[in-house]
Amino acid sequence: MGVPRCQVVPGIPHHFAFQIADREVLRWNFGQDYPRPCFFPVLAPSGAQLTRMGHPGAPDHDHHQSIWFAHNKVLGIDFWGNASGAVVRQLQWFALEDGADSCRMAVELGWFDGHNPAPLLRQELIVEVRPLGEAGEYTLELQSRFVPTAASLEFAKTNFGFLAVRVAKGVSAFFGGGVLTSSAGVTGEKQLFAGAAEWMDYSGSTQINSDDWEGITYLDHVSNPGQPTCWHVRDDGWMCASPCLNGALLTTMETPLQLRYLLYVHEGPVRQDRVAELGGWFRELQPLRLEKSTVNHVRWQIVRG
Repeated sequence: MGVPRCQVVPGIPHHFAFQIADREVLRWNFGQDYPRPCFFPVLAPSGAQLTRMGHPGAPDHDHHQSIWFAHNKVLGIDFWGNASGAVVRQLQWFALEDGADSCRMAVELGWFDGHNPAPLLRQELIVEVRPLGEAGEYTLELQSRFVPTAASLEFAKTNFGFLAVRVAKGVSAFFGGGVLTSSAGVTGEKQLFAGAAEWMDYSGSTQINSDDWEGITYLDHVSNPGQPTCWHVRDDGWMCASPCLNGALLTTMETPLQLRYLLYVHEGPVRQDRVAELGGWFRELQPLRLEKSTVNHVRWQIVRG
């Protein structure tokens, strides 16, 4: 059968490495050294780091963990910062799938308030990494389903949550001279903060003494609530789609909240035509789901539709 081009490889300490043609492009870390799992490193086509752990100038922002899931107000509990005692933990993995055109991961996360040993909710996270062409570009598809352990649960009004991205210092507008751009072609925090857009992009220099740019585009799926979504963005190197910015969201056992995002890791400055093409593809893309496998030695499989 040979070795597939795209692989998810478990490693120690607790992580899954996503590889394309034997090159690691990003890593899912789920150990308990931090209050929540995260993707780090996230590598640009050149191999440089595209994201960072922590804020370049604010030591009270160590909760910024590259690419991660969190929310500021879950039943009034802060799952965003590091001071409340609330944590997100990986409970189990369901599937790690390799392939010629993509690799996939499905895991279950528990959101714990720091007091009750039972989680407030469970997050089913399905991930697909897909290489694009030969330039080293790729997409990271992230699909989450939030299932409360009670009949229902409210995510309160806030601009902090759910999927957060902290870019590398050189990519940020303030610290590195990068550019923050929306789907409308508007640039800069002042013009973009709390505004609606189909996607946001952060592009800038990732290498020392180089004028070559790379970046990451963050696309919101049309099926997500509050379309078009509003964004929490900063010139200091931060972007987050904020579906709760203008109001609370409810998730129930019977109808769990589902969110779908696509991150596009690219070379060069953002190209509006290329992102528009990807956005159209993402809009029509069927969601991922888990189902029991009929293959020997495989418990679960990830399928489309």
